[in-house]
Formats: sequence, structure tokens, C-alpha cells
Amino acid sequence: MPPVFDLLARTLVITSLILTTAASAQNSPEELFNRIIKKARDLAAQPYQPPPSKPPDALAQLTYDQYRDIRFRPERALWNGQALFSVQLFHLGFLYHDPVTINVVDNGQVKTLSFDPKLFNYGKNTDLAQHLQHVPGYAGFRIHYPLNTPEYKDELITFLGASYFRMLGRGQNYGISARGLAVDTGLPSGEEFPRFREFWLVKPASTATTLHLYALLDSQSVTGAYRMELIPGENTALEIQSRLFARATVEKLGVAPLTSMFLHGENRVSFADDYRPEVHDSDGLLMHTTAGEWIWRPLSNPNRLRITGLADEDPHGFGLAQRDRDFSHYLDLETRFETHPSLWVTPRSGDWGKGTVQLVEIPTGEEINDNIVTFWVPDKPFKGGDQHNYNYRLETFGSAPAMETLARVKRTRIGWGAVPGASQKPPRSQRQFIVDFAGGELPSLAATQPVQAVLTKSSGEILHSTVQQLPNGHGWRVAFKLNPDGGEPVDMRLYLTLHGQRLSETWNYVWYPDAIQ
Repeated sequence: MPPVFDLLARTLVITSLILTTAASAQNSPEELFNRIIKKARDLAAQPYQPPPSKPPDALAQLTYDQYRDIRFRPERALWNGQALFSVQLFHLGFLYHDPVTINVVDNGQVKTLSFDPKLFNYGKNTDLAQHLQHVPGYAGFRIHYPLNTPEYKDELITFLGASYFRMLGRGQNYGISARGLAVDTGLPSGEEFPRFREFWLVKPASTATTLHLYALLDSQSVTGAYRMELIPGENTALEIQSRLFARATVEKLGVAPLTSMFLHGENRVSFADDYRPEVHDSDGLLMHTTAGEWIWRPLSNPNRLRITGLADEDPHGFGLAQRDRDFSHYLDLETRFETHPSLWVTPRSGDWGKGTVQLVEIPTGEEINDNIVTFWVPDKPFKGGDQHNYNYRLETFGSAPAMETLARVKRTRIGWGAVPGASQKPPRSQRQFIVDFAGGELPSLAATQPVQAVLTKSSGEILHSTVQQLPNGHGWRVAFKLNPDGGEPVDMRLYLTLHGQRLSETWNYVWYPDAIQ
């Protein structure tokens, strides 16, 4: 090659390297997050614009079964054969009408995925072919990973609908959901559902065991930038950094929201026409306070909307737990409730401060409805133009987080406080409570040990309180009767001690006398 051409070729190579390096620097993890933060901040300064495009009517009108018949072709998964992680896309249609923009970041280069019908098998939906040229994008995506065996990539986490997502640890099946943000949940004005409108998925190295992704959140009142690191394992974790911007004043901000289902359980007080003894994705709210107290509040399916809260400052953590892992307590071979994950939120840094872990319980007659929501509500107001930062770790677990070592509530049962055969029976409002504790130091205690129950209540009268060891070392039982003060709700707290030393977490239950009417 003549010298002049050799010099020109080298110049072009050097120029290409400089441009590639510059592009990579612009899309480094920190710079990419900063750009999404700026995008969220700029959006918050503008009036809210709903998604500009919708799927064709033929897709929007699909039934549940028709939509399920549209399947992504696994061999076309993003990064298939190139990494431990792979990505499959969800089709628009049925309930999922809002397209999300999905970007892939590869070596600093950003590419937006355009809709491709060849990625899907449409099954019996043969009449959709004429409508597919008008599909504006995808509804969401799911990430796969060889979680349980090296031979198969299990579904690990799914982002689909508004800001909802679900993730799994080893040996678990989908149940509880998480959300990016909750706004005005449970208020008479109605709930606002922020949505992730754009994602950035960073291509991992071939042997990488963590995955980085970013998201842009938008709603009528709030915008946000999210940076997430996905860490698969026995307890899969998601490290989340969020930067929130108020487009308008938010009456109730719900940070790190968790959404679940509770139809009926061991504490039910009315007849359930169901062959299954229990039906729920979660059975209790667990909180670890800044003072170190563990609080367990069993869930219920109320006869009307109930909103309660546990106030704290910079809590150690909170979550919704599926504590009961015994198949015989559900008897459901299809749903396998005993394998559903629990989710735990560990605040890291940011504007947590003073606030309340709020629990919203919504009446439901069917298990298809997610009627349980919990989240952190900061005392600090969130007014138009404000910015709040919340960093936290979201992690799956089984019956209890590993750091909880005290005895835990095993079961809560409630019934009429009447004595069988008694000539004069109390009113139906008098309740018999049975609270069983297990674990911690309890298995090592002889039945003669003077274990005591510390039981307090906000109103009403406690009658006939006893503490006894259960047979065969299955824990200790506290039994008591509650005589409420008319229709006034009763907030109760209960824990076990031995010689003044705490043995158990705190059982916390709010009893509503109208629950039996």
C-alpha cells in the first residue's frame, strides 16, 4: 500500500477509535444515569403527556386466552448464547396498551429496539397478521437466567404494566409484585399509576452474574430516574437508586411499594366456600424498626377499605412475607402458594427520615385481585418542583429474613369467645385469640420456664390470658379473650419474655369489631 493510503487508513482507524471511545464515555454507567436524571427533571418541568400511540383495536380487544397464545420465540431472545442473561419481550394487547421504549446498551452504544413480529409465535391468532405493521412497540420484557439448573434459563424478573415488576429467588414461583412508585393509593381522589416509559438494558459480559438496567418513570404528578442492579441467587436482589421529581404536589407518595393478594387465611372470621384452607400470596407485613424491634402484622381481607401504619424514622427494613411455607395449609397444586416469594426492602440512603410504613387492605371476593399494598410514606412533603432521592435494596426471601433471629409468630386464629356448653354466652363481639410463636430460643425451653406474654391494647378489655408450651416442641401459645369497647377498633401488641428478656418479635393486630357483622 502506498504510504499516503497507509497514513489515511491509520487516520481513519484512529478517528473511529476516538469516536467509539467518546460514545462509550457518554454512555458510561454514571453518565447514562445522569442523562436519564436530566431527562426526568426536564419532563417534570413540562405538562404531562399520555402515551402518544396505542396498539390496534384488534390487539386491545384480545381476551386473556388469546393474548396468552402470543408467545415470544425463545431462540430469538436478546443475548441468546452470548451471556448467562437473556431477554424476551412482551407483545402489546389485552390489558397492556401502553408501549415502552426499550434500549440496549452495548459497549457504550445505545440501540432502540423496534417492533418485529418475527419474534413472536401468534398461535391461533391468525387474523392478527394484517394489523402487525401498526404495532408501536412492546409492552415490557422479562429477563432469564440459569437460576435453578445450568441447563435451563428460568424467568428471573418481569417488567410488565405501569411500574410493576416481579422477581424470583431459587425454587420460587410468581406471587407478590413490586412497583417503582405508588401515588395516592387508597385516597378518595383515586390512585395514580406511574409507569416506566423507557428502559435501558446494559449488555453483560458473557460470564457476568449481575445485570444493570435503567428506567425512566412518568405520571401526571411525578417523574423519576431509576438505576438498578439485578443480582440472582437463592434470594434474588435488586439494588435500586431512584431520583424523583414532582411535576405537581403529591398528596401521598408511596416509596418502594409492594403489592400482593390475601383472600383468606388462618385468621379468617367468616365462612369461605373454598376447598383450600388458605389462599394468599402473602400473609403478613414485617417491619424492622430503627430501634431494633421486629413487628409482625397479619394480613386480612376486610369488609371495607382499611389503612393502617407503623411510624418510624430511618427504618432498618420492611416487607410482605409469605411466612407459611406448608403445602398442606393451601392444598393448591396449580398455584403452589407455599412457593411464592416474600419481598424485603432495606433502605440504603436518601430522603427516608421520618415516615410511616403504611398498609392498605382492600376488600376482595376473588384471588385475581391484588388487594394488599404496603409502602413507605415520608413525612417530608413532596411539592411541585421538589426532588427526592431514595436508594434501597429489594430482595426475595422465604419465611423470614436471615437477620431475624427471635421467635416468630407461627399462626393467628380468631373465634367466638364463648365457652362450649355454658348456659350464658357472651356477645359475638367477644373474641378468642390464639397466637402461636416458634423458633428462636423457644425450642430449648422446658415447659416449666416462666415465659410471660407482654400484651397491650388501645381499648377494650383483655380476659383470661394464658401462656403454654405446645406439644412436641412446636412452640408456645398465648391465648386470650378480647372484649372490645363497642365498635371501636383495638390495636394490640404482644411479645414473649423470659426473666425480662425478649424472646420474640412483636405480634401487632388491629381488630375491627364490625368484621363479624
